[in-house]
Amino acid sequence: MTLIRIGTRGSPLALAQAHMVAAALKNDAGVEATEIVVIKTTGDMILDRPLSEVGGKGLFTKEIEEALLDGRIDCAVHSGKDLETVLPELLTLGAFLPREDVRDAFIGRGGVRFADLPEGAVVGTASLRRQALVRRARPDLKCEVLRGNVQTRLRKLDEGVCDATLLALAGLKRLGDEGVATEILDPTTFPPALAQGAIAIEIRRDEASLETFARIDHRETAIAVSAERGFLAALDGSCRTPIAGLATVGEGRVSLTGLVATPDGADSADITRDGPVEEAAAVGFEAGRELKGRLGAAFFAQWG
Repeated sequence: MTLIRIGTRGSPLALAQAHMVAAALKNDAGVEATEIVVIKTTGDMILDRPLSEVGGKGLFTKEIEEALLDGRIDCAVHSGKDLETVLPELLTLGAFLPREDVRDAFIGRGGVRFADLPEGAVVGTASLRRQALVRRARPDLKCEVLRGNVQTRLRKLDEGVCDATLLALAGLKRLGDEGVATEILDPTTFPPALAQGAIAIEIRRDEASLETFARIDHRETAIAVSAERGFLAALDGSCRTPIAGLATVGEGRVSLTGLVATPDGADSADITRDGPVEEAAAVGFEAGRELKGRLGAAFFAQWG
């Protein structure tokens, strides 16, 4: 493949991630030339409602996957946490770049820290996971939907739309904006979204693509994300489900800790499982299946 066309959303963060993939292809896979193709997604155009009300996180990938399927692009670059659990049949995840910091960054207007927010303060976030975790830690706070790219959300915070917001530290680092964070939240008490911090590269299932992208695949990241996506698959995770978790890899084994919460944060349950790296997806799936069985259908039905 002498030219690889890279499909991406058009936000500054998405473009930064696409350029990272282009650099990896040139430096590590011997690709002669790349072209970045910007594709506007439905998720980029709907900014006034939570994704759970309009079709879920697949709204950030649908149009890009269509371009991949019809040959207009050769790969699609996604934030791992934006991917649907089940991909189109003819597509697969060909590679992951080395994972960035998985933690969430808290940004308080005026530099206020999370613990010091006054009662009734408004935290702006469209993520049901973040809303549930905020409410679990501080039931006295209010959560309101805040959509848009990183720059849009930071601008709205400055304008006083809310008192604080949360963003993935990985995105801030890739943009060189980590300095805006008031504090970095501990992942043991504020666990990240599944696959947060991972750049996923989606490709067609053809031999040439599989061979090319295998050269830039970061194995440890791929194993961890496989376990996390397995956990999500077992729980039928969607944008209506507050799910969090993180897998770590070491000494030939993968360990996953996953959490499910009610949207109001009043009830939550977690689980930890580990197993050989070769069975990463199964380790995650079994953890999700066991947690789902423990909680029962009624737990999930309350917001399904």
